[in-house]
Amino acid sequence: MDQFQSTQPIYLQIMEMIKKEIVSEKLLPQQQLPTVRDLALQYQVNPNTVQRALSELERLSLVKSDRTIGRFVSDDLDLIQSLRQQMIMEKVETFVDDIEQLKVTQEESINYINQAFRERKTK
Repeated sequence: MDQFQSTQPIYLQIMEMIKKEIVSEKLLPQQQLPTVRDLALQYQVNPNTVQRALSELERLSLVKSDRTIGRFVSDDLDLIQSLRQQMIMEKVETFVDDIEQLKVTQEESINYINQAFRERKTK
């Protein structure tokens, strides 16, 4: 399926997608997640792959399981905020690495970022 890259296991990619939904508040604290089968249909993967992703998210305490009624997003706001900061820093580090290879200064890169945000607002 073209939503997944072959460079990383699918369950890790599903974990990343769910993490993004949590930190971007598409999935809210204490919100119930879709069932494993529903997620498997959504992502068009084997339910075991989804189960593995959810188990790993539980291990990280981002998802909590109630055997009788399903899985829920963690209500630990500090954990979610920490994850958000970590994900942002990973993107920033990648950006800085790439931009430094182009010999762009910090000031220039900030100007380009500001310009990109301004242009998005006008769209």
